[in-house]
Amino acid sequence: MVFALVALVVLALLGAVHRYVWRRFVGDTTAPGSRLRRAGTVAAFVLPLLSVGAMTSGRVGAPFWLQQVLAWPGFLWLACLLYLTLALLVGEVVRPVLLRILARRDAARAGAESGTASGTPAETSGTPTEVPGETRPRTEELVKSGSAGVSAPSDAVARTASDAPGPVAEPEAEPAASTSAPAPAPHPSRRLFVSRVVGGAAAAAGLATVGYGAYGVLRGPSVRRITVPLAKLPRAAHGFRIAVVSDIHIGPILGRAHTRRIVDTINATSPDLVAVVGDLVDGSVADLGSAAEPLAALRARHGSYFVTGNHEYFSGAEQWIDHVRELGLVPLENARVEIAGFDLAGVNDIAGETEGQGPDFGSALGDRDRGRAAVLMAHQPVVIHDAVEHGVDLQLSGHTHGGQLWPGNLLAELANPTVAGLERYGDTQLFVSRGAGAWGPPVRVGAPSDITVVELASRQA
Repeated sequence: MVFALVALVVLALLGAVHRYVWRRFVGDTTAPGSRLRRAGTVAAFVLPLLSVGAMTSGRVGAPFWLQQVLAWPGFLWLACLLYLTLALLVGEVVRPVLLRILARRDAARAGAESGTASGTPAETSGTPTEVPGETRPRTEELVKSGSAGVSAPSDAVARTASDAPGPVAEPEAEPAASTSAPAPAPHPSRRLFVSRVVGGAAAAAGLATVGYGAYGVLRGPSVRRITVPLAKLPRAAHGFRIAVVSDIHIGPILGRAHTRRIVDTINATSPDLVAVVGDLVDGSVADLGSAAEPLAALRARHGSYFVTGNHEYFSGAEQWIDHVRELGLVPLENARVEIAGFDLAGVNDIAGETEGQGPDFGSALGDRDRGRAAVLMAHQPVVIHDAVEHGVDLQLSGHTHGGQLWPGNLLAELANPTVAGLERYGDTQLFVSRGAGAWGPPVRVGAPSDITVVELASRQA
């Protein structure tokens, strides 16, 4: 029931956002019945349907080829929708400013034109200018020309008023002026002009942002290096390097080539150990097993280790655990191994609790020698308090993607103690990777993908 209500709220929100985007990009900028408006309206219906298909096709067991067909346009549109909407909201601030500026400019131009027009009728109409004493006879002359003392001036004034040139001749100049030049073509209204300018700028900004973010994901993760001092780490283990990679998200979009880029990047760092901290895949072994095969080429002196993330439990966790084992990785299912100078433990993701396979810190850490340093692999940062309770020195996590799409980091901060980077909780340090892949849209903005080489430092060195 709760899920259905949440789904309805999300669908209503998506509908409202699409309506707003259609209005600003299509309704406000195109003519009714035009081809552009028809095309924009069709896109406003088709694109969200593709997005829904991309998000649900894997869950309902659609053929993998169909998942791939829907994934690219469907997920990319979600990223475009986010940044187009944000750009339009910025445009709402700019829009009234532009309208005010244009209104003032047009008012000033109209005032200048009316001032110029009021000073030119006599020059353009061909009508003589009325000059006192010349264009109208004086009263004395009218009196002399009459035969009677009162009637003559009246008759003369009447004749003079009808014969003499004066202001009444001005209207005759209008037809000549109107035929002297064709009327100018009508310009688009200020509102239409501003809508097109703001819409064009918003489209350019939004699509450029998505394009740059997609390029960053498809190019592959960069390498970061940090040094983490551990109080109980012996001098012999000083400088031990762990290549931490999380959230690879092999799936309908990021496939075998993506895995190969990550493996090559890790191997180039020559790590002592590789820690794959969950969310390796988004799909079944049947669909993605071959895309994960490059993991068999990982090279590290002390081996490669794996713990489950929440997405493994959406994709068949037991089958994937078996498959990564076949590829040479060691799954740590609530288990621990002793490495030179420290203990390496791993716990299942909390999403496994629905299948009775959740994290068990007692099994992983309960009977160990607390005089030794302990490094814990746990997909979600939220288990940090359990790690503190069990005396863990360093927890390696992922899950957050660093927010992946700004301002998603603000939401990630509400649900996670640390979104990215290294922080301390009591005697335990927590490192959260931003991940090497992307979930949903193959786009990252403000949270570039990475692989981090964590170098352990002994305080005895």
